[in-house]
Amino acid sequence: MDNSSKTQHNVVTMSEHLPHNSYAPLALVEAYWDALRAGREMPKRAEIDPRGIESALEFAFILERVAPGVARMRIAGTHLHDIMGMEARGMPLTAFFEHDFRLRVAGLLEEVFQTPGTADIVMQSSGSLGQPALEARMVLLPLKSDLGDVSRILGCIVSQGELGAVPRRFDLVSAQLRLLGKDYAAPAKPKGAREEFAEAIAPFAPKPVTKPAKEERSAKPGNRPAYLRLVKNDD
Repeated sequence: MDNSSKTQHNVVTMSEHLPHNSYAPLALVEAYWDALRAGREMPKRAEIDPRGIESALEFAFILERVAPGVARMRIAGTHLHDIMGMEARGMPLTAFFEHDFRLRVAGLLEEVFQTPGTADIVMQSSGSLGQPALEARMVLLPLKSDLGDVSRILGCIVSQGELGAVPRRFDLVSAQLRLLGKDYAAPAKPKGAREEFAEAIAPFAPKPVTKPAKEERSAKPGNRPAYLRLVKNDD
């Protein structure tokens, strides 16, 4: 996220507003993104300056859309390397999820890029030998490229608990997609999962993704819970 052409005068610094909680880096990165857009739909990738999110850099990343439903890490903080136990740059975002959830993550990525919107994601990794149970949250914030297309994402992921043996991969517990001007809530409530977002009202189907669509058609109906739901916003 280095951008040597920027001066200190142009840097939006949010570190002093960092909330005192375990998921504070998520709030910091989202507040930074919102301050940069300054009333616009979204900021540009070139406007991101690492000094503005210095306290959250180890948790932050930049994604680039390379195909429908596929976005690869172009920049990744050290926390992402720790989770995977290897260099995270070049990996698709779906590599952080268990296989059964990758199709849904791919669909969610397309909603962030195409709608566009921001996403708040709750994840969990079940415990096993050498791997304690792990919880994590992620935010995905769209960016425009220099050409004006929405093909980049500023993101942040924070896990809570001991990593244990790596790599760690997660289930998608719930997601909330916030469109510009509207909100879509997406609780997917596995048995025993905590309630994280507002009550859902109507189901919302994500846009199809070309390659993974074959896998979706091969699945038996009803095997996977709906994970995106519409929430009306009267504001």
